[in-house]
Amino acid sequence: MVRNAERRRQLLDASVEVLAGQGSRGLTFGAVDRSAGVPAGTASNYFTSRDQLVDELATHVFERLTPDPDQVAARLAAGRTRDTERDLMHWLVERAMGDRSAHLALFELRLEATRNPRLAPAVTKHFAGNLAGATSDHVDGGFPGDASTVLVLYLAMTGLLLEHLTMPGLLGEDAVRRVVDQVVERVVPVG
Repeated sequence: MVRNAERRRQLLDASVEVLAGQGSRGLTFGAVDRSAGVPAGTASNYFTSRDQLVDELATHVFERLTPDPDQVAARLAAGRTRDTERDLMHWLVERAMGDRSAHLALFELRLEATRNPRLAPAVTKHFAGNLAGATSDHVDGGFPGDASTVLVLYLAMTGLLLEHLTMPGLLGEDAVRRVVDQVVERVVPVG
């Protein structure tokens, strides 16, 4: 198996674009090779199967979407308040629009897991880890609310991102901002 880390990352980034643009059925080694601009057969030299590619892709997408720790620290400097939580949720929407392909790939990975029972546990593990991390960051970080606050916020924001990323003209930017404000106001306690 080939071990060039930069090429592997290039193939995974290309896979994100294929998944976001063509859906799960379009995610083939050939499509990844073409998207990455590499010779035919390159992806199959890096991944032993499509299932391995999808599993590594799930890890890669979450890593790609992880915000820079310094930017997080700067945003948290204001304190762990409902207002900070609101700002973080607006930032989440901004980052989602900034890397739309990666977020669309996340939605496609969810669908892939429902269609491929062999992949469901691995893909679910990635999403469960993300939710557990968000819960820990919120509760242990001293934000107002408890684990159920995080779960409702997570589900509301996931639904909002699905609407906004798949049908950006449906709500519009102003409505999305208002919805984020309303979700945080209704879900996150004052203090």
